[in-house]
Amino acid sequence: MNKLYIGNVSAEATEEDFETLFEQWKIPHSGPFLIKNGYAFVDCPDEKAAMRAIDILSGKAELHGKVLEVEHSVPKRLRSCKLQIRNIPPHMQWEVLDGMLAQYGAVESCEQDFTETDVSFIVFRAMEKLNGSMMENYALKVSYIPDETAAPEGPSVGGRRGFNTRGPPRSGSPSLGARPKTQSEVPLRLLVPTQFVGAIIGKEGATIRNITKQTHSKIDIHRKENAGAAEKPITIHSTPEGCSNACRTIMEIMQKEALDTKFTEEIPLKILAHNNFVGRLIGKEGRNLKKIEVDTGTKITISPLQDLTMYNPERTVTVKGTLDACAKAEEEMMKKLRESYDSDMAAMNLQSNLIPGLNLNALGLFPSGAPGMGPSMSSLPPPGAHGGCSSFGGHPESETVHLFIPALAVGAIIGKQGQHIKQLSHFAGASIKIAPAEGMDAKQRMVIIIGPPEAQFKAQCRIFGKLKEENFFGPKEEVKLEAHIKVPSCAAGRVIGKGGKTVNELQNLTCAEVVVPRDQTPDENDQVIVKISGHFFACQLAQRKIQEILAQVRRQQQPKPAPGAQPPLPRRK
Repeated sequence: MNKLYIGNVSAEATEEDFETLFEQWKIPHSGPFLIKNGYAFVDCPDEKAAMRAIDILSGKAELHGKVLEVEHSVPKRLRSCKLQIRNIPPHMQWEVLDGMLAQYGAVESCEQDFTETDVSFIVFRAMEKLNGSMMENYALKVSYIPDETAAPEGPSVGGRRGFNTRGPPRSGSPSLGARPKTQSEVPLRLLVPTQFVGAIIGKEGATIRNITKQTHSKIDIHRKENAGAAEKPITIHSTPEGCSNACRTIMEIMQKEALDTKFTEEIPLKILAHNNFVGRLIGKEGRNLKKIEVDTGTKITISPLQDLTMYNPERTVTVKGTLDACAKAEEEMMKKLRESYDSDMAAMNLQSNLIPGLNLNALGLFPSGAPGMGPSMSSLPPPGAHGGCSSFGGHPESETVHLFIPALAVGAIIGKQGQHIKQLSHFAGASIKIAPAEGMDAKQRMVIIIGPPEAQFKAQCRIFGKLKEENFFGPKEEVKLEAHIKVPSCAAGRVIGKGGKTVNELQNLTCAEVVVPRDQTPDENDQVIVKISGHFFACQLAQRKIQEILAQVRRQQQPKPAPGAQPPLPRRK
């Protein structure tokens, strides 16, 4: 965009004045100056000339006693609330910058983009007063970023450029700067050789900016991750078509750079895929992957499960073939991954409605940074006073679940020198212990999990998944385990219900088998066992429903205050 807006123009300014000013600073322009009341427009021959005019004149040049404001001219239909701030001191901490930005307006969010020469931020709803302001001897350079995906809007409040907060969008229109999400926007994650990162970024970030502009995507190059590593991850956020176009362009850049630098090794396409979805990408007996290979003429391999850790849940999918073949394979594979993601999200959202007391946003079951793994779950409500919560809005109470796993799987759950079970315990926020075997020939071992509902959900989910990954269940076999929870003996009847009505309804709702063994002798805590068997979501739903019943029993057992009695005063700590 090479058309400039010049603001704060004196009423005495003439076209000749602007001609003289631009000639003085050797700034070329390709058309006449269009002067209006208080502002003017002019066209520059290219982006370089436009940026030179902004850098040299905006906030610095005076004309008839008024300091000019120069920026890109943005058509009304393309205006957004985005600014790009350049020339930030490279060692500047975000907290310091955030404090400075706060005096000019609310900063809704920001994104950081590292280039070869400077650090850029895209800041929403900061004020134009930032341009030219000094920060540790660095003059900040602020330019306006058009939002080509924004919906048309009515007149903005507070002046031409719309930097002030606007009213809410019209009913039925997308929010400012957002695309309607007709498809899940699962990011595409790539691994590229480190020696090609500079070429992908380009001089002063020019190449990566062109890619993002042409493909309508946001591209994060994680250059600081894994210092010294031979490969660096790239995350592309866009529509499926935008991701594929950006991927193809990046492959073309790498191939050209390889030719220029006489790099003779083959450069395969490497895609990072979350392990949750890889099984469905491969398909039963490898049929899905084989079909993609045949259809696209590529050779596809996937990194082994042994490379996974609790904190690195992604596997590397390596595609070898021609550029066109790799690009086609990327489209087919990402289509499968997006379908898997959509399916799992639908299941998770269903569980969020059926399982009370769970904050699914905090579970971490889906990749998140594989930043931004599709639609956010932040709209889900936080856990309320359900099930194990002690009071409305209070913290969920800790629960104990005994989960029974195949005895042969104990080593896989514990891991080498206990590393896996330690990582699992840390990840879930739960205490996880393996009980001693009940005999030499025991076929099952008991895993004791202690923690609140979210911790139970996370820990049990990982255990179910680990058993599947380690092939303790067949490729066509669903992982089904038995879990035991203890309930007060006086509440067992409520779980069963009159004539078994409640327990039958539980089984119909959850698809789990729920059994309260008859003639149990209560333990020393006057508790009896409820047995739950089924696949993961069935077990979880049954556990939550039983905890909800127990919470109702506890509430009913609480003594009611006498009429007119004063509530007890809170104890001082």
